[in-house]
Amino acid sequence: MSARSDAAEPIARRVEEGWRLPGVANLHSHAFQRAMAGLAERQTHPEDSFWTWRETMYRMAARFDPDSLHAVASQLYVEMLEAGYTTVCEFHYLHHAPDGRPYDDPAAMSQALIAAARDTGIRLTLLPVLYMTGGFDGRPLNARQARFGHDIDGYMRLFEGLRAEEGETLRVGCALHSLRAVPPEAMRAVLAALPDDARIHIHIAEQVGEVQDCLALRDLRPVEWLLQNATVDARWTLVHATHLNDWEVAGIAKSGATVAICPSTEANLGDGLFRLRDYLDAGGAWGIGSDSHISVSPVEELRWLEYGQRVLTRRRNIAVHGDSPSVGATLLRGAWSSVAGSTGFDGAGGDAVVLDADAPQLAGATADDVADRWIFSGNRSCIREVHVAGRKVVADGVHAGRGPILARYRAAMATILGAIEG
Repeated sequence: MSARSDAAEPIARRVEEGWRLPGVANLHSHAFQRAMAGLAERQTHPEDSFWTWRETMYRMAARFDPDSLHAVASQLYVEMLEAGYTTVCEFHYLHHAPDGRPYDDPAAMSQALIAAARDTGIRLTLLPVLYMTGGFDGRPLNARQARFGHDIDGYMRLFEGLRAEEGETLRVGCALHSLRAVPPEAMRAVLAALPDDARIHIHIAEQVGEVQDCLALRDLRPVEWLLQNATVDARWTLVHATHLNDWEVAGIAKSGATVAICPSTEANLGDGLFRLRDYLDAGGAWGIGSDSHISVSPVEELRWLEYGQRVLTRRRNIAVHGDSPSVGATLLRGAWSSVAGSTGFDGAGGDAVVLDADAPQLAGATADDVADRWIFSGNRSCIREVHVAGRKVVADGVHAGRGPILARYRAAMATILGAIEG
């Protein structure tokens, strides 16, 4: 169901507990990066960029093992649930030990994420990542990337083993890290081997440098190349897709693929702004993700998706349709409409967020304005309850397991940060 087709339906319904809305899906997550939120905000170079930030990320990634990943992911998922996310797509490339050797159980790091989702109650679409080369020129992975890498056979064994564990709140899809990290012949081989219903996610066109390298070595822009060399359809999610030309905007929309937009991370890294208005006009599907988790809030992602467009155009109220003049309602419907295609959870029945009708920012709210009130009235949480698959996991704004999960997270962070400082 598209954001346009259901625009006449109420965005929220009044219940005894407050205002009830569907839960929000987080379409792009690197859980371990929550541990470095706020730790990459000191200048390391006069022209700091994504590429210098990546050096900090590599140092942080090298400190993780299955136990610390479980602790950090559990804390992150608690924060997501308390913020109103009920599903997370985990783009997972931290596969092996830091020296690149597989663990005794090659799926140990993946299992840590599955356990974190199970322990917290969030729906998880686990996306093990295929990561093979260090650039469009096919250079081998460097020492810091070694723990990310697989050959095709090893990757498919991991994928198939994890796929066998799917259940009510777990789906397993495929992530191709990027065009620069997956050679064309490998991409074709993996796509041919995937089940027909497998969701496929890929980082693409995040950085201008990536676009320039692709043009130089493949004579096409990244999205142009992908649309001409793969059968991109509604199973696909293109993460970021920040730097697009007109043909690419129309091509993604026509394909039925979803774009996962990550406004807080894209701003933090200096990536750029997605062409939202043009993409909405083309009828494209989209959702949001918190990516590096410098913010864990669907409200902030949606608010800054709109605010970025206002800054760009020097106009207000950009994300609207003729039949949906409310920015908040349009944004939430757009995010909801992509859930099944991107996550593999058809309908996500029993998932809901209940907003506290007594919260100051919702005083006097009506069904017509509650979405705008929630998104555009500041950062004080007004979430009262969160339900996943019919189970209440947040009550009175607090996750049931918050205390012990936070204690494990603090212990893990002491170890991680001590190792980095040492």
